[in-house]
This record gives sequence, structure tokens and C-alpha cells, in this order.
Amino acid sequence: MKTKNNYETLLIERHDDIAVLSLNRPEKLNAIGSAMLRDLSQAIPELNEDDSIRIVILTGKGQGFCGGADLGERVDDYILEDEYLPKLQAIWEAPKPWISAIHGAAAGVGSAFAMCCDLTVMADDAYIYQAFGGIGLIPDGGASWHLARTLGKKRAYEVIVTGERISAQNCLEWGLCNRVVPLERLMKDTLDWARELGKRAPLSMRYAKQALNVAVEKDLSETILAEAALQRICAASDDAREGRLAFAEKRKPVWTGR
Repeated sequence: MKTKNNYETLLIERHDDIAVLSLNRPEKLNAIGSAMLRDLSQAIPELNEDDSIRIVILTGKGQGFCGGADLGERVDDYILEDEYLPKLQAIWEAPKPWISAIHGAAAGVGSAFAMCCDLTVMADDAYIYQAFGGIGLIPDGGASWHLARTLGKKRAYEVIVTGERISAQNCLEWGLCNRVVPLERLMKDTLDWARELGKRAPLSMRYAKQALNVAVEKDLSETILAEAALQRICAASDDAREGRLAFAEKRKPVWTGR
């Protein structure tokens, strides 16, 4: 394991071709303030552009994943558009899978970062919490978008206006996470899963993600056209040729991501 700590509020650890990006303000429950936003502006593109990294895990140090925005800081009127949107979009459109590993609270805009990832593993003590109503605000960072598409409008509205803490088990049953594991095994199990995913064809994972992003927004015909365009890219790749050859030779393929 290699650790990189060039950031004030983040920690990056390398496990071969897997990167673990940890929000690192445990004394503030990893609340997102101006310093963390600056760090994320550099760290997310750095991880996305590094071809030696196959999977990124997003997690938090200390007692919880993220308590939301740092309410002790002055907030710019356009912080959601200027600061949060580019970072969340960079994760959503990343050319590789991002997995959120959640323990404790994923609250406020922290829940938006958790839900923006492609896959989610939750510890059995974890919960997603829309805390906005208690301070007279509404969900932001795209949290309402994720909740509405996953839970449906009525359930999403209920958890928003009641301030319900959605337990890990309910998140699993409602489709907000993929797996629930004991707290003490959260990072081990998430890393093990990431290692398994890292053995899959990188281009297949990349373009399947793009196709799904189209599918949640477009109609059937537009989705089929998008799939066709992406399939042509995959079919012409070295990895597709290697996959066919490995199948014929009854061996495991060696993926290069090209």
C-alpha cells in the first residue's frame, strides 16, 4: 500500500491498481468546506486521468463518511454551480468505476457524493440522511435527483420532508446501495470487491457506465443508438480481440484497457 498525503483535507492510498480517496477531516465529521473543495478539484481529475488506476473507492476517516457541508463557513451564493457541480459531475462521468464505502453518516451534500458513485458498500451502522429540512433548506448536490430515480417521487419526498435516516438495510432494500457489511469489514470487503472488478475489461466497465447514464435520461430508441455507438468502440478495441482469443484458447484474458 502506498499513501499520498499532499492534501490538507484528503488522503489517497494506493493498493496496486485501486485508489482509496478518504475525506480526512475526522474532527469535523469530514464536513466539506472550502479547503476540501479545493483539494477535491485536484484529486478527482488526478485519479480519473491516471490510467494505472482501475477503481476508485471514496470513503471518510473517523466516525462517519461525511456530515455534509461545513455550516461554520461562509457560503458563496453560487457554490453549488461553481464548486459542487464540477466535482460531482467528474465522478458521475469518470472513465472508471467509483465505489462509495460508507460508515456512520452520509448526510446532506455528503449523501450526494455517496450516491453519485457507481456502486456503494455500506457498513451496518451507516445511514443516508437528508438533514436539510431541519435548517430550512432543500437537498442539493443532486441528492433529490438520485433519490427520485431510485426511490420514486413519493418515497423520496417522504425521506426528505421527514428527515428520516435511511438505514443501511433500508438502503439495500430500496436500491441505494449494493452491499451491507459489518463495520469492521467495510474497507476489507470493499477492497476485495474492487479487486474482483479490477479483473474485468476496463473498456467494458467504462462504456457500460456511459450507456447506463444515457439510459436513465433518454428513451429506448436513443439508448439503443447510444449503445450501438459505444459497442462499436468496444468491438474495435484490443481488449475485444483479446477476449475472443482468450475464449477460444480457454484461458483468462489479459486486459490492457485499449
